[in-house]
Amino acid sequence: MTQTLNARPHGVRTSSPSRSAGRGAVIGAVVAGPLFLGAGVIQGVTRDGFDFRRHALSQLALGEAGWTQTVNFLLAGALLLAGAAGLRRLLGAGAGGTWGPALIGVFGASFWAAAVFPADAGAGFPVGAPEATVMTGHGSAHMLAGMVGYLSLCAAFVILARPLAARGHRGWAVASRIVPVAVLAGFAASAVSVLAFTAGAGLGLLWLTAVAVRLTAAPADRWTIADETRIID
Repeated sequence: MTQTLNARPHGVRTSSPSRSAGRGAVIGAVVAGPLFLGAGVIQGVTRDGFDFRRHALSQLALGEAGWTQTVNFLLAGALLLAGAAGLRRLLGAGAGGTWGPALIGVFGASFWAAAVFPADAGAGFPVGAPEATVMTGHGSAHMLAGMVGYLSLCAAFVILARPLAARGHRGWAVASRIVPVAVLAGFAASAVSVLAFTAGAGLGLLWLTAVAVRLTAAPADRWTIADETRIID
């Protein structure tokens, strides 16, 4: 007797081309934060008059050498948008696969807006600027872009906790719901300490790197039943 059976082959996983491409594009979300922060720190320690205790990284876009930070904003935004697209392909129709990447895309776009609308001078930076900050239209737009961007990032972390949990990373999922609280606490304390603001913003960028790495390394694909013909006599 001849019988045809569908069997699951052992040791074989299938991966769709879109998910494989997604893993490659997610590198944008992985490197954007460390690159942006690293470039900001280097500028901060080399620019005359810049003090991390008094000035935000955004102010590095001011002055003669400000173009460097402007490029930093534009590059980080491009990497974040690429990373968002990669996460969308990687997660597919699974939990968090739509809104998580979409909100990271909004976060990336906020960096471009921050580049177009620079922060206001103040607290003596750039050198020669008054101590008091005078709010301008572009400065207000810069602050709005940052607020919308980081609120979107925090919401994305909460949403991405679902695919993390679905892949068995319960601790990561819990942390992804807690980190937004710390990020927003840093922003809330900005009126008292610029360092708290910088720490909150930096934490958000670095946690995005960690989550992107975890999701990329996690086994996102499932075993699929492949057709195998068996001849049974």
